[in-house]
Amino acid sequence: MTFRLGTRASALALAQSRMVADALARASGQDVELVQITTAGDRSTAPVAQLGVGVFVSALRDALVAKDVDLAVHSYKDLPTAPADGLVIAATPEREDPRDALIARDGLTLTELPPGARVGTGAVRRIAQLRALGLPIETVPIRGNVDTRLRRVASGELDAVVLARAGLSRLGRAHEVTEILDPLLMLPAPAQGVLAVECRADDLDLFDALRALDHGPTRAAVDAERALLATLEAGCSAPVAGLAETAGDRWLSGPAQVPARDDRWLSGPAQVPARDDRWLSGPAQVPARDDRWLSGLAQVPARDDGEIYLRGAVLSPDGRVAFRLSRTGTLAEASTIGRLLAEDLLGAGANEVLGVQQ
Repeated sequence: MTFRLGTRASALALAQSRMVADALARASGQDVELVQITTAGDRSTAPVAQLGVGVFVSALRDALVAKDVDLAVHSYKDLPTAPADGLVIAATPEREDPRDALIARDGLTLTELPPGARVGTGAVRRIAQLRALGLPIETVPIRGNVDTRLRRVASGELDAVVLARAGLSRLGRAHEVTEILDPLLMLPAPAQGVLAVECRADDLDLFDALRALDHGPTRAAVDAERALLATLEAGCSAPVAGLAETAGDRWLSGPAQVPARDDRWLSGPAQVPARDDRWLSGPAQVPARDDRWLSGLAQVPARDDGEIYLRGAVLSPDGRVAFRLSRTGTLAEASTIGRLLAEDLLGAGANEVLGVQQ
């Protein structure tokens, strides 16, 4: 028996799908064939924010329903928050590093870029957070695959681009990163760095085989982040960010300096921490784990295997207004934590910012 795996045709999509195909072949003992499918998002050159939610997944899901393929691999952040009839996410493999990364000319970091530097990104979330830093740079909306974006830096058309580190890592290009952006300055998109492996709900044998690829803490983190997104009624193209951490995550931080803040983050110039290949390098500004920011020195407490810590942010497109809050709960409460954090954000005034987007 051969499983047919539907995938987009980009280099990143193929790399991700091969990872899943290899893992499924090992778990099931069956062959896995990749079937390349072109989506509406692949055919369009319009900004993602104008294309709407689901443009990179609808064709793959159509192929699943039509039984042209047996399973499909998605970048989880591209999926609409509403479930698809007759389909199920059978596996969420362990998350890759979800942070954003800067790739700049001459090995520069964000704060080393000269005034007027042109920084490219296709995400309104990243544009808003870059503007919130108050740095004298110009943000440039861009589209295209990873190679296309990096070539625009190499050619001098752009001074830098911001991309997901997960994609660069999966393509074997993480060494080109000049700075890993701290989530406290650039909070990732919900489900960034996570793959979703989808199959038909009635294909029980394949579903059972795919469960071997599932990573429980990653699934819980995604449940929390996407519940946040769904409750805010915001799509993947809205300036909404969210990151859930669980015990054992590589980006857990130790003793931290926590600045005095209120429900809105400071939007002036900010110092980006020294870069390395870990989540945080040394002492960093980390919120104490409750619903509000606290001032003074804070010790981020140890977490047991059943705990989850979720941060969420809603920003205006120009970065002038930013609401950032957090909640903590158990893995079993992941979706509830996401919903409650969204309600906290809306209660703090984030609905006014989202109203501008909608």
